[in-house]
Amino acid sequence: MTAIERKSTLSLSKRLLLSASLALVLFLGMTGIVLDRAFHENSTTAVRDRLQATVYTLLAAADVIDEDLFVPDDLPEPRLSRPGSGLYAQINSSEPEWRSLSGLDVNLPSPQGTLGAGEFEFHPPTRSGDDRLFILHLGVVWETGEGQAQRYIITIGEDSRTFGEQIQGFRRALWGWLVSASVLFLLVQWVSLRWSLRPLRQVSEQLQQVEVGEQSSLEGAYPREILGLTENLNRFIGSERRHLDRYRHSLSDLAHSLKTPLAVMRSTLEPGSINTGSDPIEQLERMDDIVAYQLQRARTSGHLTFSRGIEVEPLASRVVESLEQVHRDKQVQCEFDLEQGVLFFGDEGDLLELLGNLLENAFKWCDRQVLLSVHSVLDGRTANPARARTGLELLVEDDGPGISESAAQTVLQRGVRLDETVTGHGIGLAIVRDIVSEHDGTLAIERSTLGGARMRIKLP
Repeated sequence: MTAIERKSTLSLSKRLLLSASLALVLFLGMTGIVLDRAFHENSTTAVRDRLQATVYTLLAAADVIDEDLFVPDDLPEPRLSRPGSGLYAQINSSEPEWRSLSGLDVNLPSPQGTLGAGEFEFHPPTRSGDDRLFILHLGVVWETGEGQAQRYIITIGEDSRTFGEQIQGFRRALWGWLVSASVLFLLVQWVSLRWSLRPLRQVSEQLQQVEVGEQSSLEGAYPREILGLTENLNRFIGSERRHLDRYRHSLSDLAHSLKTPLAVMRSTLEPGSINTGSDPIEQLERMDDIVAYQLQRARTSGHLTFSRGIEVEPLASRVVESLEQVHRDKQVQCEFDLEQGVLFFGDEGDLLELLGNLLENAFKWCDRQVLLSVHSVLDGRTANPARARTGLELLVEDDGPGISESAAQTVLQRGVRLDETVTGHGIGLAIVRDIVSEHDGTLAIERSTLGGARMRIKLP
């Protein structure tokens, strides 16, 4: 299997900042367009309302006398009397009959259709063309003194340069504020991301320090969301370190343990050596025991942080069936008290070693009865109990002579047997102790309600 290549890619902070920037540009861009259009429409409506007010003012001042249109020189709107003011007025019948002093040289356009009395027609300046005027037409009907109705069109025009300047000023202010708000928001977002992602950077930095050997585990306080990650990483690092130490210690212990029996055999088998009464077969058996124990100790896997759960019941049934065949003369009654679906998180070989050694001792020392109980327990060390993997509690009880409190610790030592007349090597419980230790569990020897020993194991 090839190693996973490290590929350069955008960091999480850059990804989040880029996505936030794109979302911000789209949002503020749409906001700016909507506000610009709304301001333009409101301003255009305000111009139309102002021109309508001017039309009504002019209509109130004008009159028809003897079929002639009369408009006083002193108008209520002073801009109509001032040349170049940008506000122009014109009253037409079949042809222009009156122009304001402000627009004597300005020809205002006629309406596009026929206007009835009181009908308006409004035209803002077009984007194409030379006209830069807002135009408002009003249809009017005056009665002459003879009772005849005469139609007129009152037209008001206003230069759009002031309107354009207002629009441009609003746009400059609007986009200036939007750009400033964008920069400020992105700055706040960057600071927020730096602060929020700091725990992840801390994990990455500490992992690099672990790789180079500057520290042994991830340290410090972490947020609840990644606390489970850091705990599992620490367990994984500790498990790997313990595995390596165990391999080294097992090889060292094996070499050291074999020195004495090898030296005895050499002194016994060398030509001319004096017979010291040592039996080479006994030394070979001792070496076999040592090698078996060290190999078993080296292969224990310990707690696997990233492992699938193994069901206990099928393995327990297999072990008990084998032991019932070996001890069929005793006709042992082995009862189960197994929680449905209880799982063991670790290597299958470790579980077989635990069940095999404990049940073998129980079958060996019992009178007639053995009880195996397995229940799940919740790991209280996990930050999120709702998502925690469960540990287990394993109890093996028998109705034999039991183990006294004084002998409870001694029996767990390698090669120690309470009764030398009973066959065995005295390393079974030592292997159990090592496996439990590798899983950060506890092993206790108690008095069973059956009358014999009860081996209680708790694995987190």
